[in-house]
Amino acid sequence: MERPSFASLGLSPEVLKAVDKLGFEEASPIQAAAIPVLLAGQDVVGQSQTGSGKTAAFAIPAIEMTDPALHAVQVLVLCPTRELATQVAGEVHKLSAGKRGVHAVPVYGGSSFERQAQELKRGAQIVLGTPGRVIDHLERGTLKLDRLRFIVLDEADRMLDMGFRDDIKRILESVPAERQTAFFSATVSPAIRKLIDRHARDPVTLKIDQKKVDAPDITQWYYETPPRMKFDALLRLIDFHSYRSGIIFCNTQRTVDELADDLQAQGIPSDRLHGGIAQAQRTRVMNKFKGGGFDFLVATDVAGRGIDVDDLALVVNFDLPYDPEDYVHRIGRTGRAGKQGVAISLVTGRDVHKIRFLEKFTHSTIRRGKLPTAGEIGEKRTDALLERVRQTIESGSAQAQMVHVDRLLEEGADSTEVAAALLHILQGGEASAPAAEPAQKPARASEPAPAESSPSPDEPPRKAKPGKAWLRVGLSRDAVKNPRDIVDLLVEAAGLPSREVGFIALGDEASYAEVPFDFAKGLSPSGNVLQGSRGDVTIWPVPALPKKKRR
Repeated sequence: MERPSFASLGLSPEVLKAVDKLGFEEASPIQAAAIPVLLAGQDVVGQSQTGSGKTAAFAIPAIEMTDPALHAVQVLVLCPTRELATQVAGEVHKLSAGKRGVHAVPVYGGSSFERQAQELKRGAQIVLGTPGRVIDHLERGTLKLDRLRFIVLDEADRMLDMGFRDDIKRILESVPAERQTAFFSATVSPAIRKLIDRHARDPVTLKIDQKKVDAPDITQWYYETPPRMKFDALLRLIDFHSYRSGIIFCNTQRTVDELADDLQAQGIPSDRLHGGIAQAQRTRVMNKFKGGGFDFLVATDVAGRGIDVDDLALVVNFDLPYDPEDYVHRIGRTGRAGKQGVAISLVTGRDVHKIRFLEKFTHSTIRRGKLPTAGEIGEKRTDALLERVRQTIESGSAQAQMVHVDRLLEEGADSTEVAAALLHILQGGEASAPAAEPAQKPARASEPAPAESSPSPDEPPRKAKPGKAWLRVGLSRDAVKNPRDIVDLLVEAAGLPSREVGFIALGDEASYAEVPFDFAKGLSPSGNVLQGSRGDVTIWPVPALPKKKRR
């Protein structure tokens, strides 16, 4: 079913511009239902699952009703946790980017009270906070709600479960009687119903019912990963399982463009498909994908609805969809024509709860997977290489090369040494170069960052780029197969996203890696031990290189 665009919801040009910049193509069911009602000034009870897009459902009307010229709190959003308050604040900042003069501030425990008080004093119009810290500010007089126009209780069921009932009642009794109220909750318990009956005025109840459907008969997995490591998790899964084609779904055009660019930078053939691309170009991309012109298509749901590919092995939910029906549509792109398909979802934090809901909704099991380590990926590559060698031997297709092997044997080389050396080269290894003319191996396109070998890096090969710093890594060129091993170590043991690792120089005694300055700044100058798949490795931050004097 076609969903409404944000342009059809009566939004201002400033907010529409922000929505368009974020890459949202169409409103989710709760957004389409709640935004017009809230803009009309009515109270709302919105019942929808976590991750359904409800933050924008109340954040957009909140921004629209805020007067930038009035430097007083006009909107208060209560959240159960500091993490959710921060998350909602981030979305409000993005959605209000086009409306100058609107200032939002999160307030929660565990952060500086004085700093929050200063932000409030500067005239913040939108406050997003946990009940306990909001009460603290009210009691100390740093938060005044006499000009409040709109109050939202986000995840009201969780707040009551966490024991905030008395705080919520006290806050609701402290705000002006003439204001708009919205309750958003996955469930509406009797306790929440009492609050609604007492503090809301003829609220419109918006319940997003999801009809249960059966998912296609495919294998479904989910992998937990921090938000900033999602791309690395995707690379590891593609590398480890040797996936050769698939569709990767994202929620916004912006994420699609960023992910497609990142995949291409890794040497992975890919392209994009979303509503912001002209129809003629979308048709060309789709035809090229069907014809095997590239391996991975990154798409939004709007563009993805027209995708019809029979021989598709993999679907990835880089972002979990807001609507569970979209999940079914996405994964249904694989496993066709009686073939076994695989669906993978990358989940962060609160998304894990949504997995359980999706299982109930689809009457299927979504298994929890464990991301492969760098060592396991290395072993898998070696196994694949050995299998290719076995097949080549059995086929006899290497007979023409025997004369070259015989030449090495006549020169005194051992047959085992010859085979080991060839495997070493095939795996990206290189010989120790003579001092006068060192061999250099250029970075492969599939490596996550520019990486080269350096003759003898007793110090970094050059000054670090702006925002970067050098690490000295206690691994020599003899200890690693190629620069990718150092990248894998920093990803696996230090938690650095691979895209943040820059130039790598391999040396006779140690190596150097270019990393974000903030990461290096937090390390001990005396050495830091990383526990990786190849054992303990020590890294040291390197002081900035002095500027060379001009002659």
